[in-house]
Amino acid sequence: MWDSFWDFIWYTVVIFAFVAYLIVLWHIITDLFRDKAASGWQKAVWVIFLIIFPYLTAIVYLLVKGKGMAERQREAYAQAKAASDEYIKSVAGTSPTQQIAEAKALLDSDAITPEEFERLKAEALKTA
Repeated sequence: MWDSFWDFIWYTVVIFAFVAYLIVLWHIITDLFRDKAASGWQKAVWVIFLIIFPYLTAIVYLLVKGKGMAERQREAYAQAKAASDEYIKSVAGTSPTQQIAEAKALLDSDAITPEEFERLKAEALKTA
């Protein structure tokens, strides 16, 4: 398969360039579907040109829509982080300090007895 060391080097460079192109292509296609300002026809034209003239179209897309691409990527990360933070808050429950404060509010409103307050406080401290 390889007649010399330089054939191996060339093969490695070609594989690297192809993988790099696939990564750029993946980012472009992802960005196309994130772009709410572009119509379906515009997206279809970009995809067709990506198939017919792949490298040239990728370079033109990055030059034309690069700034918007970065903004959409940043927005997607912010939305994912907000969703992740919200999920963590929903499954984390309340802290022992919050549980004791809620029990104290119930004690102050005479909804529970001092013995029940001490039991709730002990349970909250036990889970900490």
